Amino acid sequence: DEPTTALDVTTQAQILALIRRLQREKNMSVMFITHDFGVVAEIADRVIVMEKGAMVEQGVASDVLGNPSHPYTRRLIAAVPHMIENETKSRGDAPVVLEVQKLDKTYRPGIGFFSRSRIVHAVKQVSFEVRQGRTLGIVGESGSGKSSLGRVLLKLLDSDGGSILFDGKDIAALSASEFRPMRPHIQMIFQDPFASLNPRQTIAKILTVGPMAHGLSAREARAKALKLLRLVGLDEGAYDRFPHEFSGGQRQRIGIARALMMDPKVLVADEAVSALDVSIQAQILDLLANIQEEMKIAMIFITHDLRVASRICDEILVMNRGEVVESGPPWQIFRSPRHAYTQQLISAIPGKEWVPAA
Repeated sequence: DEPTTALDVTTQAQILALIRRLQREKNMSVMFITHDFGVVAEIADRVIVMEKGAMVEQGVASDVLGNPSHPYTRRLIAAVPHMIENETKSRGDAPVVLEVQKLDKTYRPGIGFFSRSRIVHAVKQVSFEVRQGRTLGIVGESGSGKSSLGRVLLKLLDSDGGSILFDGKDIAALSASEFRPMRPHIQMIFQDPFASLNPRQTIAKILTVGPMAHGLSAREARAKALKLLRLVGLDEGAYDRFPHEFSGGQRQRIGIARALMMDPKVLVADEAVSALDVSIQAQILDLLANIQEEMKIAMIFITHDLRVASRICDEILVMNRGEVVESGPPWQIFRSPRHAYTQQLISAIPGKEWVPAA
């Protein structure tokens, strides 16, 4: 039951290969429950499609994948992220919002005398820039350093070297109190839409407490919250409800609205769609793209999935063991990946040989 959901693509590929090997060795049957037709293409002989408790389509996997008959099946297949290799026009004239130079973050794991000498470079000499209205993807598997990088950018972690220039200031060198007035301008969208919202607070409080702490009146905060709820695709009735009354996709929309309440110049989305079904993923990615187009926000999109990155990012950095091993526009990376690690990430994508029916 969803045994590979939210796993890195390389780990997912290993689990799928393990299941296939065990199936052959033990001559056993496998019923594999998933929301991802890319995984279906990789592992299934036959497939049953269910909607609202009813079976709406079944058949040989290749037939269903190549010629789906039910509208719901077609919608699921259309939502599967595929590597987008079309060339995109550069918009290099947009102003730089965030510039990172030779950023370092190290950890000294464990306890005891001998562990002190061991150093893990979570982020090692990383440099990049993000322009207004553009999206930079940070791609890598678990342990690559991408989430540590995101936390350092938000100053949830202190850096050990390098600079982070935001609005002309090196925020890496600022103390917590010095950075506080700038914090609203760099906001995060979290991975887990269930854990990132306080279950004891109404959506009203979740959205308005931050802006009111920074000087907005209750009336202004309410009006702004209602406007943003509409922007993210929720009705105004959501304002007085609690998080448990919403689905995962709806909660992530609330998380996006909360980030936008602070009028950020930079959004950091850390695995913001990895816990969602592919159909909901597609909706959230479209929403983020529309918001960025309308509000001209710079975005850093952290993900383990190159397919997702290609759908929303203007440029991609591939990280491995704290270092950037490759960078460029998505089409360039997918057509001719130069680094062995990038090639490994691409080869691990489930169903990569499958081309959905038009």
